[in-house]
Amino acid sequence: QVQLVESGGGLVQPGGSLRLSCAASGSIFSSDVMGWYRQVPGKQRGLVAKITSGGTANYYDSVKGRFTISRDNAKNTVYLQMNSLKPEDTAVYYCNLRRYGLYNYDYWGQGTQVTVSS
Repeated sequence: QVQLVESGGGLVQPGGSLRLSCAASGSIFSSDVMGWYRQVPGKQRGLVAKITSGGTANYYDSVKGRFTISRDNAKNTVYLQMNSLKPEDTAVYYCNLRRYGLYNYDYWGQGTQVTVSS
C-alpha cells in the first residue's frame, strides 16, 4: 500500500508563488511515476505535471514555464513549485503515484486547495 500526504496549499494573490509537497510512504518503486493533478467543481481531474524517478518531467501546456515539478527519491517526496499564479490555477491539487504493471494502478492524496485571488 502507498499513502500520499500533501501540504502547501493556500490563498495567494495573482502573480504570487506557492510550493506544494507530497510525501509518499509504503513501498515505492523506481518505476513509479509521481505527479500532480488538479480539479475544479464540475470538471474532470486533469494532469498538471508528472515526473519519473529519473527526473523526466512532463507538463500541461498552460503551466509550462510557470510550474516546476521535482522529486527527491531518497525522501519519496514530489514537489510542485508554482510561480506567476493566475486565478485560473485555482483548484484542488491532488498528488498522484501511478504504478505500472500488468494492470496500472493510481494512488491519490487527499487533495489540497490552491486559491489564486486578490
